[in-house]
Amino acid sequence: GLFVWHLKNTGVRQLPCRFVHLCRVANDRLITFQYFNFLKRMYVTQYNNDLSQRAKPKSEAVVSPFRELQQLDQEKKVVHKISPISPVQQPLSETSSKNELREMKSAADTEDLVTLVRARSKDDRQWKEMKLRLDDLPGILARLSKIKLTALVVSTASAGFAMAPVPFDLTCFLLASLGTGLASCAANSINQFFEVPFDSNMNRTKNRPLVRGQISPLLAVCFAASCGVPGIALLTLGVNPLTGALGAFNIFLYTCCYTPMKRMSIANTWVGAVVGAIPPVMGWTAATGSLDAGALLLGGILYSWQFPHFNALSWGLREDYSRGGYCMMSVTHPELCRRVALRHCLALIGLSTAAPVLDITTWTFPVVSLPINLYISYLGFRFYRDADRSSSRKLFFCSLWHLPMLLLVMFTCKKSFLEKEDKGDLLSEGPGRAMEIRLP
Repeated sequence: GLFVWHLKNTGVRQLPCRFVHLCRVANDRLITFQYFNFLKRMYVTQYNNDLSQRAKPKSEAVVSPFRELQQLDQEKKVVHKISPISPVQQPLSETSSKNELREMKSAADTEDLVTLVRARSKDDRQWKEMKLRLDDLPGILARLSKIKLTALVVSTASAGFAMAPVPFDLTCFLLASLGTGLASCAANSINQFFEVPFDSNMNRTKNRPLVRGQISPLLAVCFAASCGVPGIALLTLGVNPLTGALGAFNIFLYTCCYTPMKRMSIANTWVGAVVGAIPPVMGWTAATGSLDAGALLLGGILYSWQFPHFNALSWGLREDYSRGGYCMMSVTHPELCRRVALRHCLALIGLSTAAPVLDITTWTFPVVSLPINLYISYLGFRFYRDADRSSSRKLFFCSLWHLPMLLLVMFTCKKSFLEKEDKGDLLSEGPGRAMEIRLP
């Protein structure tokens, strides 16, 4: 028993040593994973060395496509070569040669057309430097100054001058019209200078001169300065300082208030309406030299007219305004847009009625202007009710002829200067003189 116990103890003690010895023997005799990996690396290295040392035979020359094209051209030339024919076969050969010539011409034409199209497409993809020609400069500057809008501004200023209860002065009228037009050109040019990145996203304004790069921004700013400074100087020195101050304030209001507000708040529409209402006030002050009730009435008529005009226009351009990033009533508050347009259509009826009350026109004016005011109010109601492009388009086109018609009727019904002068003399002489005139 003691012997067995001794063997067990010695076996347990020597077991770790024997295990280590067996592992060493196995590592020496058996093939492990590392050994396989080492053999693989040696084989790959030796195989690569053999490949690099082995002389590679020279590959045969690949036939270039240009040779194939040359062979095809030669075949075509051989096929289309006209050989001499006998007189008996003349009619048949003539027809065949004509057909072959036609095919050759058509093939040549198609090749020329393909090369021309490729050249044009390549030219279109390249950057081009746009050169300004002097012949195109007047048209470009006219579009930069929004010549149609400037003409509307000058016409409303002329209406204000004509409605003033003073004798007509041609020199003052011309200076006031020229100064107002120059101020409008300057304001519109500065407006386009600030809105180039936004106009490029709108279909209505993407062809403006600054967006297309027809003129440089420096030239646009110089043109605005060359129009604004002489325009304000003419209004201040040639007409009166009040008109010049109104012109300078209108440029500031349009460029520094209305233009940035178009991307901030819908209040820009009300600010823009004030900008459009100032030109007739300038015409009145150019004639009289003072701000009277008549000037405020004309400004109020232009102020109210602009809401149905612009709201109907912006309704059809909602996609453009949203793409350009402008905050308009038609985009963000469509119901308010329609309601404001209808409200100011009805306001035109009240303003026309206030003209004889303020002793600017006779009582014939509200009666004669009532049909056109009722018609634009009806279209404003249709626009408010239907809220579609058709009703907005009808209201917009009605506003285009409504304003000149209303101003023309107002001018024909205004009270003459002699009547007001006689009335003022009677009031100044007192009631005694009035009783003497009434008595026989």
